[in-house]
Amino acid sequence: MSESKQKWISFGDVHQSINFVDTIPELEEATGVIITGDLTNHSPEGAIEKVWNAIARKNKNILAQLGNMDRSNVTSFLKEKGANLHCEIRELAEGVKVMGVGCSIITPFGTPSEISEDEMACYLEETYAQLGDYGQLLLVVHDAPFNTKLDVIGNGMHVGSKSVRSFIDKHQPDIVLCGHIHESSGEDLIGKSRVFNPGMASGGGYVLVTIENGQLDATLKQI
Repeated sequence: MSESKQKWISFGDVHQSINFVDTIPELEEATGVIITGDLTNHSPEGAIEKVWNAIARKNKNILAQLGNMDRSNVTSFLKEKGANLHCEIRELAEGVKVMGVGCSIITPFGTPSEISEDEMACYLEETYAQLGDYGQLLLVVHDAPFNTKLDVIGNGMHVGSKSVRSFIDKHQPDIVLCGHIHESSGEDLIGKSRVFNPGMASGGGYVLVTIENGQLDATLKQI
């Protein structure tokens, strides 16, 4: 696929369930894959390798980052593969950049990669400072932004990250991909920023991110 027309398939919250990989349309033909986090469940030995191999069998161009359920060995593995997005940036096309920040804020469950709101804010701003000039920005975070349609749990509480929300309010990335809150799949708007949470990968949700004629766009999809 030419650089003038790119199609990226994005999903997250894999949690070691890989059967969904064979059901995603256009995965093999896509420019690449973007994974927002939670590839594993506490990263037991061999788990990240199994998930990686299942996806790479269909598409080897993978960008990914750890979620709160992943341990640091996931980041090490992704760095070895040249695929890590956590606290890193890439240029997808001329003027179109992607930056990633994984992990989540503190949860009641004591998962491996939880950080404070202050740490999340630092990760976001320090990564943003590396961007330099850009025309359009794709932000990939694991945690959902606070007080949106995308961070609501079963009892109606908003449990997303206030730091992620503040960052989006301030910098207005064009497209935001998030996850973490499985039951709040959907799309929302923060200023001009379009924000997507496709839910758990095994539930069949994903986001189709396109870059055509230099324009970044995204659509929420369901298998």
